[in-house]
Amino acid sequence: MPPIILMSDPRVVGIPVHECGEALVDLRHLPFVDVDERLADPVGAYAQLREGVVWRLARAARLLPEGLRLLVTEGYRPLDLQIKYFEEYAAELRRAHPDWSADHLHRQTSRSLSPPEVGPHVAGAAVDVTLCTSAGVELDLGTPVNASPEESDGACYTDTDHISAAARRNRRTLGAALTTAGLVNYPTEWWHWSYGDRYWAHTTSAPAAHYGPVTFGARTGPQGVTP
Repeated sequence: MPPIILMSDPRVVGIPVHECGEALVDLRHLPFVDVDERLADPVGAYAQLREGVVWRLARAARLLPEGLRLLVTEGYRPLDLQIKYFEEYAAELRRAHPDWSADHLHRQTSRSLSPPEVGPHVAGAAVDVTLCTSAGVELDLGTPVNASPEESDGACYTDTDHISAAARRNRRTLGAALTTAGLVNYPTEWWHWSYGDRYWAHTTSAPAAHYGPVTFGARTGPQGVTP
């Protein structure tokens, strides 16, 4: 595999954000994707994405072979939840590798979880997505969504060779549709795709990200977005 730029890399963290002010959209009301409830929360934050990301998912859905659909497991993630996930994974790695320096621990943690200050999910810019049939049967893409490098022995990396031929074909199918629609993949997680965030800006050489952190409330909708 080619060298991977991690979310914690200064070249990603240092990209400016020019917030465009787009609203969050609820995917559960849209016909072109299926939304899985495995990470559902009481207010439905997990099913929210920025308008520009949703538009690109709609395009990707049209590019899939007949009989296949996008299955979204998580979109927007509140900042406090991102912090919780990041700190829990860092603590797990620290127990396994007590000799690691703080900087190395931070980098290794960012293989599977974005540092909260970068957070594509926190910006409503990232979607965790897989494939299912029109009957709702989830396809094999090699690992479960959200499998860590330790849990999957590295098979969560998008370009790994340690998966079956069928899973590799399914990953190529998913990736071709999403890439053509304008999203970029985080190479340590085959399921993680984004548009408009700092990682997208780095990958596409855009001068700035479009989306920064946003908060979501059950009654008031998106908050904290400054055009």
